[in-house]
Amino acid sequence: MKIGVYVKNKVIINDKRLESLRKTLLNSDYELYNIETRNDVRPGTDLVLSIGGDGTFLSASKRVADSGVPILGVNLGRMGFLSEYSPEDVAEALKKHHYTIEERTMLSASIIGDDVKKDIGFWPYALNEVTVHRSGGAVLGITVTLDGEQLPTYWADGLLVSTSSGSTAYSLSVGGPICMPDAHVLIVAPIAPHNLNVRPLVVPRTTKIGISIRTRDKEATLSMDNRNLRILPSWRIEVCMAHFSLKRIRLARSNFFNALRSKLFWGEDIRNNPD
Repeated sequence: MKIGVYVKNKVIINDKRLESLRKTLLNSDYELYNIETRNDVRPGTDLVLSIGGDGTFLSASKRVADSGVPILGVNLGRMGFLSEYSPEDVAEALKKHHYTIEERTMLSASIIGDDVKKDIGFWPYALNEVTVHRSGGAVLGITVTLDGEQLPTYWADGLLVSTSSGSTAYSLSVGGPICMPDAHVLIVAPIAPHNLNVRPLVVPRTTKIGISIRTRDKEATLSMDNRNLRILPSWRIEVCMAHFSLKRIRLARSNFFNALRSKLFWGEDIRNNPD
């Protein structure tokens, strides 16, 4: 088996648990090599290990998502919804082939405008979310269309379009619902809305979403997961499901609800304590 290894935070390269994982895999006759960019992914690669936290996993997705190479997240970070597995669990599961490959929806964003440069230097795909938010002090007026049907204007700091994978990330922080990772939906949610009567929407993942903004500022910010791009108010953003999905390796003992309880303390209440 040929395995690419992606480490974003170089501080953890010499971590003892990571070194132990490397030795275990090498002793099992696996071929390991490091990747930094998309061009580093070698033909015939069976999987990529993303070593770190969820931010590292998102960066790894940029490097391999459209290639069809699956990613296995090894958690040496903080939260760990995408990178949820310990190095010890990973070594054992790979040796025994105790894992499956799941498909995660990716988002695609297009920028439309007469003065948009052909190459503005960004990868137009995201695993968790696409957001448009203010870059100055002025509130945004945000017009949204769903398959051409216009919604009432949002007045807010911004707007977020999230996949079900991203429902436990930024979307959660702005009051969006938690969705099962295999739910075929998108979430449309305002960020800090200046309206008392707007709520996040859950729409089919096949929905085509158009976003236009009004602002007194000269520019706004478009975010694709953990990447930012300055945009002009005259530009229009179109978001839809990408033509490919990310392949994520899921170990046999993985449980989404246990992750919610252990990482987000879901349902924590003194009345739930049997003692």
